[in-house]
Amino acid sequence: MSFAIGQLKLESNLFLSPLAGYTNLPFRLIIREIGGVGLCTTDLVHARSLLEKNRKALQLIQTRPQDRPLSVQLYGTIPEEMRDAAALLESLGVSSVDINMGCPVRKICKNGGGSSMMADHAKAARVVSTMVNAVKIPVTAKMRLGWDNENLTAPDLAKALEDAGVAAIAVHGRTRQQGFSGAVNLAGIRTVVQAVRRVPVIGNGDITTPQTAKMMFDQTGCAAISIGRGAFYNPWIFRHVAHYLTTGELPVAPDFEEHMNVMKRHLDLMVEIFGERQGCRMFRKVALQYSRSLGPTKEFHKLVVRLSTRAEFDDILVAYRAWRSQFLDADGNLLPHYEPHPLGLAAQPAHAVKVPAGPNELW
Repeated sequence: MSFAIGQLKLESNLFLSPLAGYTNLPFRLIIREIGGVGLCTTDLVHARSLLEKNRKALQLIQTRPQDRPLSVQLYGTIPEEMRDAAALLESLGVSSVDINMGCPVRKICKNGGGSSMMADHAKAARVVSTMVNAVKIPVTAKMRLGWDNENLTAPDLAKALEDAGVAAIAVHGRTRQQGFSGAVNLAGIRTVVQAVRRVPVIGNGDITTPQTAKMMFDQTGCAAISIGRGAFYNPWIFRHVAHYLTTGELPVAPDFEEHMNVMKRHLDLMVEIFGERQGCRMFRKVALQYSRSLGPTKEFHKLVVRLSTRAEFDDILVAYRAWRSQFLDADGNLLPHYEPHPLGLAAQPAHAVKVPAGPNELW
């Protein structure tokens, strides 16, 4: 399962996608500690903000030696700014730079970034070539299939970016208009795989289980996969996918105690990296996601949304264990009626993303 993007050698072809607000340093370290991932990518960072040493931009690229290999995802439309930001990241030891051409959020697109870059192939290729000529590390790009089902421009854009020197292309199998709703279009990703000749295509979208990971490989012909929301619902997914692809056997889901240990480790990292107050506040939404596979969680949710200190979390877990005991049998297992879906088997709904009525509104 070893893999290469340009000259960058990776131990796995299973990657962590950028997930705004979630794929920060603590989460990336958790994913790496659990195992199976080959490359992690940061939240998207504005090139100009990075060059201006904006505090939030610098926090987004915060890393440490254990967080390698690392790719930083940039967005922006001015070739010179993207070039200089890539050069800065290379000087800081980043392994790869990814260009965001797929974000559907209006705030990003209205300034010509994200998915709106798919409307002007020449401009997108100019950004890529300017960056490629300035750095030695691989420059990659992530895109969607197009604006909507009538404007599936990804294959043509992929060919233009390949000619411009991009080292790999990641494709989220939805259109800009879909946001994160509807089903991923595996056939659409396959058309991108078939459109390029030299660079690997990385499939992305709705990978929540080992079975859906295999389906992505089998039905698209992609060389690697990238997992975003599926990793947050199930931080073990990379290890599970690697096991399944190697052996054909589904791994045993982590038990309650392993969940508790990973949650506590994640919170410790949040506090260490962001400070106790900010780390605890940020961890509230993290804990809610982790709890999806724990069975009844009403009491846990009620307490954790007010978390403000590390010590409080230990008290919350004591209270939660006591409350949860009413749903257990004599052996300490959840009664059948209260068992959740097996970890990661159901794709979780995303928040609706408001999009424009059509390409002419912003393009």
